[in-house]
Amino acid sequence: MNCPARRYPWSLPGTLFIIATPIGNLEDITYRAVRILGQCALVACEDTRQTKKLLDHYEIRVATCSLYEQNEQDRSAEVCARLEEGADVALVSDAGTPLISDPGYRLVTEALRRKLAVVPVPGPSAVTAALSAAGLATDRFCFRGFLPPRSAGRRKELESQKHSDATTIYYESPHRILDALADLAAVLPERNVVLARELTKIHEEFLRGTAEQLRSVLEKRPAVLGEFTLLIGKAEPTGAPMTAETVAAAVERYESGGMSRMDAMKAAAREFGVSKSVVYRHLTGAS
Repeated sequence: MNCPARRYPWSLPGTLFIIATPIGNLEDITYRAVRILGQCALVACEDTRQTKKLLDHYEIRVATCSLYEQNEQDRSAEVCARLEEGADVALVSDAGTPLISDPGYRLVTEALRRKLAVVPVPGPSAVTAALSAAGLATDRFCFRGFLPPRSAGRRKELESQKHSDATTIYYESPHRILDALADLAAVLPERNVVLARELTKIHEEFLRGTAEQLRSVLEKRPAVLGEFTLLIGKAEPTGAPMTAETVAAAVERYESGGMSRMDAMKAAAREFGVSKSVVYRHLTGAS
């Protein structure tokens, strides 16, 4: 049953539910997500046609509106107005968890600015699905969205992960994956790489090896199809002796990769297997 907007002056504002939806297999959705989708007055979708397939599958009859990158700023104001009237609204993307390389950030920040309730309804995510079955280290991982579309940008991005102590995860499209693997092979030739393709779908596949090995496998296929999640294993410890110079160099590497000074010091401490205070003393020369 749909939940109508509560238009009384004494009614409470509605809630914005951030609902994760299947990334392939339509059975991968929680009971809670189905229930809330059926109770909301409106579902804001990245693509209404895609979401309609899911809603029809579960026989959910609810009003929908599009919310994608090009219209998100204007549509966010409209959705928040509905929330302020008392309507509960669900935000979904085409697949997976909204805001994770998908639209929704502007809507969520606008709702929070207006002091409206924002509630996550967790579920599928290609990042965690791929990581769980990749066979790479899971103690630390870093999701960095889509790789840059051009080779120079990709190589710069991959260079920034050269000394990463975490498994690094990217999304990549089928028409760029071969070029991405070529750049990865040039920058990080020895690193363990996993490609997760078509997660949860009929042709789900995991490929494991070096970037060059995986590129060779894909090149032999008549066509490269499906969406890819690219996982890169963390760097092996360098074994460099700990001196003021090597500590300073390590901190500089992490900072050049986009870390703050404090986070770079923490990363260097993990690299050398010491506490952050020891790194600080090496940097400052304190005894």
